[in-house]
Amino acid sequence: MSFKPFSKKQLDVLSWWSPLRESAQFDGIICDGAVRSGKTLCMSVSFVSWAMTTFDGGSFAICGKTIRSVKRNVAQPLLSILRDLGFGVEEKLSSNIFMVTSMGRTNRFYLFGGRDESSAALIQGMTLCGVLFDEAALMPRSFVEQALARCSVENSKLWFNCNPEYPQHWFCREWIKKVKEKNMYYLHFTMDDNPSLSEKIRNRYKSLYSGSFYDRFILGKWTASEGLVYPFMSDDAMWGDVPDECEEYVVSCDYGTINPSSFGLWGLWEGVWYRIDEYYYNSRKEGCSRTDEEHYNGLCELIGDRNVRCIVVDPSAASFIEVIRRHGTYHVIRAKNNVLDGIRQTGTALKQKQIIIGKECKDCIREFGLYRWESGGKDVPCKENDHSMDDVRYFVTTILNNTDDTFIAFAADR
Repeated sequence: MSFKPFSKKQLDVLSWWSPLRESAQFDGIICDGAVRSGKTLCMSVSFVSWAMTTFDGGSFAICGKTIRSVKRNVAQPLLSILRDLGFGVEEKLSSNIFMVTSMGRTNRFYLFGGRDESSAALIQGMTLCGVLFDEAALMPRSFVEQALARCSVENSKLWFNCNPEYPQHWFCREWIKKVKEKNMYYLHFTMDDNPSLSEKIRNRYKSLYSGSFYDRFILGKWTASEGLVYPFMSDDAMWGDVPDECEEYVVSCDYGTINPSSFGLWGLWEGVWYRIDEYYYNSRKEGCSRTDEEHYNGLCELIGDRNVRCIVVDPSAASFIEVIRRHGTYHVIRAKNNVLDGIRQTGTALKQKQIIIGKECKDCIREFGLYRWESGGKDVPCKENDHSMDDVRYFVTTILNNTDDTFIAFAADR
């Protein structure tokens, strides 16, 4: 692996723990700031270098949001670099462990995923010499605190990196705002601290985000979400004409009984997904509710004679999912429903023109102009004017960006 010279801040991360530096007095390090600012690479190399210099026969933890993400984002590039630097490396990644040997010393490094509250049990009972949290703000507090409680060995240190979230996030309140109280060494990164990024690439990243996500991921600020969720969609140029025929079709559904139901028909053409038509029924506005069967009829009318790959449905709409399955005409799958991640992914997909909303999708366009964050400082969108917004998000997370630890299987009719 080839390197460009490290920036001043990256060099600081690589050597902060050295006994020759005053910063060695701190119990750990926190690096936060912009995406692609070079935090993860220099921190992971520094973590292992510190471990191999300080301990022999010790156990360490490297934690990410999921096992898959920590292997991809930290372990794989780290192991390649360690070999290039002359370290002996023995991988047991199927067991989520690797061993590093240098100058007659050997230490064990365990990989953990802190996806949810139950993940704390995975690390319970261990004795650690140090722990590295990659994207600490994405992990539940219980998991982080359980891992910290395992670091009981003399001279152990704590390592955190993350991109900012909202100001009331537990990690901001308990660690960023209390770095002196926690005796932590704090460094804030921007994209300028990553010399491997060209100006062209920096500008590309700047074009991907807007509003609070721009403030967090580009400027590196812990800032509250406010105003419109997708402010850039107020530009008429964001709406497009749709193709007459498409290569593939999918429908995304947000189902409601008292609340509106919104179904979006998506068509793929030349690498772009278009929301070409919609079904939107508001029982309050119309004065009467529709049954599951009536909504199913609306779904069939929306699809017409098109060959639809699958129907992606709000995972809480169990009765409507069952109706679609019982009819046996379409494959139905439950949508992924992580709201904040979905909003981020949807914003990026819209700005990159991976998806285009057709000009005739009037209710979807109307909701883009009304969909707002709740006041109060947390990342929670208002639960109104969000029905088309939810069906668009279901499509993006479940079909467009189906890249996480899950897979989609379709059952064949027998």
